[in-house]
Amino acid sequence: MTKLLILESNPEFAQQLKAYFAEQDGFSVCGVTDDGAEALRLMETCKPDVVLVSLLLKNLDGFTILEKSARGGRGPLFLAMGNFSDDKIVARTIALGARYYFMKPVSAEVVCERIGELLAEEAHLPAKEGRALRRAGSLDERISSIFISIGIPPHIKGYQYLREGIKMAVEDPSIINNVTKGLYPRIGEKFATSASKVERAIRHAIEVAWNRGRIDAINAIFGVRVYIGTEKPTNSEFIALVADKLILESMA
Repeated sequence: MTKLLILESNPEFAQQLKAYFAEQDGFSVCGVTDDGAEALRLMETCKPDVVLVSLLLKNLDGFTILEKSARGGRGPLFLAMGNFSDDKIVARTIALGARYYFMKPVSAEVVCERIGELLAEEAHLPAKEGRALRRAGSLDERISSIFISIGIPPHIKGYQYLREGIKMAVEDPSIINNVTKGLYPRIGEKFATSASKVERAIRHAIEVAWNRGRIDAINAIFGVRVYIGTEKPTNSEFIALVADKLILESMA
């Protein structure tokens, strides 16, 4: 049974979340509050597996909750929520340990889906590999950091598909040679969607980043002038580029 702590400033939305998760198999809501100070006490008493935290709370905000939790070492899985679309705020949230950032408004169903995906990832991570990744920052966090830096927002579908594709390419670099019949179908199977929808969503995510005009940031991430002006990489080029960067970093 996964224990969930809900930290939400909007009472109506908090009750919607509580009611939804109460009906889901495998979840137990161990607390609901809009007070950051009370949240810290609840984390000590109910020892949640997952914390859904709004960035705006009374007394102590969501950033403070994340900061204090990070100092304590390995803790619950954090997913943050907020009305902020500013990339710097999202980047700070991820850097402080949130595994996902929801842009409000968001439905309880979508929140539940993302929690389920992250729990599944945690469950399939070997203990030795898991410890190593957590010391250096998980692969998800490293990919998220890159995405945020170049301007891919976490609330679009392509963000999740692209992240999954990069993780697959890190584990098996040869898959990049067969994206149409290999990579896209595998991502689609995981997210219960079609390969064509995966391809379009990933292409859209890359277009969003390039349309924001952060070419200097993109080139800075990879250490060379990879792209100039409006030149945009294909899906497979982008996935291969990020995967290669992460593989080289892990070997350093």
